[in-house]
Amino acid sequence: MNNPRTFVSFDYDHNDQSKIRFVGQSKNSKTPFFIKDWSSKSSLPQSQWEKIVKEKINKCNIVIVLAGKFMASASGVAKEIAMAKEQNVPFFGVYVGGANEKSRLPIGLNRNRTIKWTWNGIASAIDQLMGEGKNK
Repeated sequence: MNNPRTFVSFDYDHNDQSKIRFVGQSKNSKTPFFIKDWSSKSSLPQSQWEKIVKEKINKCNIVIVLAGKFMASASGVAKEIAMAKEQNVPFFGVYVGGANEKSRLPIGLNRNRTIKWTWNGIASAIDQLMGEGKNK
């Protein structure tokens, strides 16, 4: 498959700037994926947000979780991870905003599936995930 569709999950309250840089740099990298910015531009009622996000994740091949320092408290991110699992969409995390191997991760995101922000590493993770879950 050419350029897998990717949903980016992030902590809106703490990592919005990291998400903007990640999406922007991805366009200039040689990383083989396509990000559609499906972030909600306004606050929505919880049930409406969940329905919309679940549909968006289902249309994707991969979810990338931008794992920042305060990620463990981001309930929306934990819900997005659960939605990805439920729909068999493989996912991995990328440390952002000064987070590292000692930072707490959101529920559902495994440490061995969370990597440093290098485009070569991200490309390798995407290649691996294209053979997992609903991409088999």
